[in-house]
Amino acid sequence: MPPKKHSSLDRVLGRLDTLDTVNLTNLVQRLARERGLFEDIFNALREGVLVITPDGEIEYANDAAHRLIGLGDDELPGQTLWRLVPGLRPSLGGSLDDGALPVMAREFELTYPEPRTVRLYLVPFSGEGRGGSRRYAVILSDMTREKASTEERIENERTSSILLLAAGVAHELGNPLNSLNIHLQLIERRLRKLDAPTKAVEGLTDSIEVCRDEVRRLDGIISNFLEAIRPRPPDLHETHLLDVLDEVLRFQQDELADRHIEVEVESAGEIPLVMADRNQLKQVFFNVIKNAMEAMEPGGKLHLVARADDESVYLIFGDTGQGIKQEDVLRMFEPYHTTKPTGNGLGLMIVQRIMREHGGQVGVESKAGIGTVVTLEFPRKDRRVRMLRSGGPGA
Repeated sequence: MPPKKHSSLDRVLGRLDTLDTVNLTNLVQRLARERGLFEDIFNALREGVLVITPDGEIEYANDAAHRLIGLGDDELPGQTLWRLVPGLRPSLGGSLDDGALPVMAREFELTYPEPRTVRLYLVPFSGEGRGGSRRYAVILSDMTREKASTEERIENERTSSILLLAAGVAHELGNPLNSLNIHLQLIERRLRKLDAPTKAVEGLTDSIEVCRDEVRRLDGIISNFLEAIRPRPPDLHETHLLDVLDEVLRFQQDELADRHIEVEVESAGEIPLVMADRNQLKQVFFNVIKNAMEAMEPGGKLHLVARADDESVYLIFGDTGQGIKQEDVLRMFEPYHTTKPTGNGLGLMIVQRIMREHGGQVGVESKAGIGTVVTLEFPRKDRRVRMLRSGGPGA
């Protein structure tokens, strides 16, 4: 084992009894400066740094550790790490007490001051604490954002795979539908050439036309489905959200009237422009309003509010429907998860995808038996331009 190197400070400390008052004062000032330097270095780190005893008592904590654990400067030293992070001590086993603890890492959840995922790295070091006991350095890293990014990437990949599969199935369904349409046309032509009673031919011709209408309807459904789920980048233009909303409401007005649903639109002041793809927005509004209609009994009310702040423009859809159970709210954006007997579970997933591609967000709040509120948040056009300009080419 190589001999331990000694600094000039170590050499000075080794002959303290020979120092006069002036040199002792200089030494104390030097120690204070070096302590301040090291504290500044540790406080500049993004990771939390703790020094603990085998009993878990915290002897030192930097600024980042205070922020992660949620205690002030004068609250953390003297606390026990095991009490602040319940469940951590049992996971370390008995090796902490006998001084044989190896370098180790753990991930755990903190709920205070806010939910976080934290990675803990613990290692013994040679510095001795009170009574000559061994001490341990603990490094705390906030993994919340990294974990969320990883989960979002996995979810996006999963969603893309499902959408590609769904698009393939829809495309394959189009081939037999085209074949059915062609054969129905052939049957219709042959019927006209048959020497058969006119009424019988007319009856069969009417049935064939019904079949052809249904084939066309199914073909239209597939075309709309493919248009909705294909990952196509939005064609952004200056757009007034209320104009697009008005078009969608006019398109759905007959169905709203049949269900005796009252629609109330409220605008809180002037609504700024956003950059959006008009057709994709129609798909978003149609899906959200359709879900609200199907959640309400006849005589329900759909309340729409448009408002804006310095950063975003909001469209809020509130219904008086049956609401959604909490466990279902958490799964609303999962593909093929639906609470409706005839739903396909893709509507809100498509809404979320389109909103993300517009730089926006979608939020859902619901209470069973009372109703649901869906909030669509779009970046303001002027704010979006400022962000792009300040971000530069590599943004």
